[in-house]
Amino acid sequence: MNIDTIITSEQLIRAVNETLRMVGFSLLFGALLGIPIGILLVVTRPGGLLENRLVYRIMNPVINIVRSLPFIILLVAILPFTRWLVDTSIGTTAAIVPLVLYVAPYIGRLVENSLLEVNPGILEAAQAMGAKPWQVIWHFMLPEAFGSLILTMTTATIGLIGATAMAGTVGGGGLGDLAISYGYQRFDTFAVVITVLLLVIFVQGIQSAGNALARRARRER
Repeated sequence: MNIDTIITSEQLIRAVNETLRMVGFSLLFGALLGIPIGILLVVTRPGGLLENRLVYRIMNPVINIVRSLPFIILLVAILPFTRWLVDTSIGTTAAIVPLVLYVAPYIGRLVENSLLEVNPGILEAAQAMGAKPWQVIWHFMLPEAFGSLILTMTTATIGLIGATAMAGTVGGGGLGDLAISYGYQRFDTFAVVITVLLLVIFVQGIQSAGNALARRARRER
């Protein structure tokens, strides 16, 4: 079958690799920032293990402010910072910077919600046995919320995939850039169709894997 398109298989493979690179690195660095943020929100909130109203009152609105910005606006707003940090404002490497800043507070809020679902009685029992706050967090809170945390990271990964597509509108590379540069600007229908199809496959695969891992984690508790 003759497919009427101007994109090559090499361009398609490169776009997929760029998308996977953006998602992978952004998720890694975003999780390294977001998970501690979520834990801090839980333990410093009123009635938390390490209640600290000042820390909570600073972190909570800051996270809300960053999360309130649509990704495309955040991406453009921090272009000077991105250029200073990685010496460029276009390309896959440059796109990772706003992606991390976008997903870290998102992960933090999701982690907070997951940890708040843990039965308070379990934490109280741990404290009654003499466990220190960090022991309660590491040995009780996180293991109890593990299944929910898997779903949290699944949701964050899917959100990142959508954000990487938007990064393509400003030269971020990946499937989004392919869809804009060829599908939209050059009226290549195949480029749009294959981009949508691949994104759907990625999202479905990640969601299915996340659901399966979460079910397994909950059964093993």
